[in-house]
Amino acid sequence: MSDLELKPFNVREIREEFPALRQQIYGKNLIYFDNGATSQKPKLVLDAINLFYSKENANIHRGVHYMSQKATTEYEAARQRIQRYLGARKSEEIIFTKGTTDSINLVAYSFGLSLSAGDEVLISAMEHHSNIVPWQMLCERQGCTLKVAPINLRGELIMEEFDKLLSKKTKLVAITHISNTLGTINPVKEIIEKAHALGSKVLVDGAQSIQHMHINVKEMNCDFYVFSSHKVFGPTGIGVLYGKEELLDRMPPYQGGGDMISRVTFERTTYNELPFKFEAGTPHIAGGICLGKAFEFLESIDMAAAERHERELAKYAEDMLDTFEGLQIIGEAKNKTSVVSFSVKGIHPFDIGTLLDKQGIAVRTGHHCTQPLMDFYGIPGTVRASFAFYNTKQEIDTFVEAVERSLSMLK
Repeated sequence: MSDLELKPFNVREIREEFPALRQQIYGKNLIYFDNGATSQKPKLVLDAINLFYSKENANIHRGVHYMSQKATTEYEAARQRIQRYLGARKSEEIIFTKGTTDSINLVAYSFGLSLSAGDEVLISAMEHHSNIVPWQMLCERQGCTLKVAPINLRGELIMEEFDKLLSKKTKLVAITHISNTLGTINPVKEIIEKAHALGSKVLVDGAQSIQHMHINVKEMNCDFYVFSSHKVFGPTGIGVLYGKEELLDRMPPYQGGGDMISRVTFERTTYNELPFKFEAGTPHIAGGICLGKAFEFLESIDMAAAERHERELAKYAEDMLDTFEGLQIIGEAKNKTSVVSFSVKGIHPFDIGTLLDKQGIAVRTGHHCTQPLMDFYGIPGTVRASFAFYNTKQEIDTFVEAVERSLSMLK
């Protein structure tokens, strides 16, 4: 459990924990709507980063001196906190990586070695490039086939078509839990049940879900779940691969080096036990410790209330933007969360984003690493406003006024 007291959800109190939100950009109070790209950091995390490098900096696992042992204890305590938060059975099932992309590449290489010609990998049309390219590379290496389940114009997976593509040839389904561009929440539990019935394993890309909803990998029954620290209020450069112990045990190491070994001779190397088998070299120690602090912060928040708040923000923003002539919301799934992407006929999203920036509003413009999705909608990109639990309806009011002002200047 968290060392912090669980309090009723209060967005104003939460905002006080995030120093970056209390600054001005071009003389305007910052409105940060780029949480899908990276989240801001609470004081608990920022203080922990400073404390580690100021007084506790030491390498871990192999030192006998006090600072090394203290750093090791805190690093492994962070792993255990993440294990408990995710509902994983063992801390050994939590592998520290560089981030979501690194986690997916680890599975694509290591689990991928068990695939061969005739096997298939199934993804969806709404995937981030990080959940497309590693599987393309795997298929090229192993001679397997990549299948893509289509979506409808609302941005929802067409389950009838997914069912047709899923077969006994499917060895892995890799699916985003929440689309970073559309906000669509995919029915991952249903997908996992269907895949398992045919003997397929499932990787869930949780880069956009871990920060928005309660996650329990045991209840979900996914085989792999991956996410990045920096999107869940922690530092950059570190992430997590959760994998079922029996699968990870069978998978060969992804990289070789220090700490992932049991014994090395010039003739033969034996590998370390989990989780260290997949953690070669000196890790991002401060990152791991501070990711643990980010989860401590999350444990102090009523996440069910936070999720309702974020969905209300998205609905509020969509209803207001929908009144603008020539503006199209991209991604209108019935089940979606706090992402609003839109395009405006005849105006490039970059131009809108630039004018919003001058008004102190941070949004993301472009293809959001989902170029095949942009091709599906026939657009070069979108303006994406992505919300966190520290955002407010008042900020959305200011944002909508700024969009209206920007469009009047560009038309």
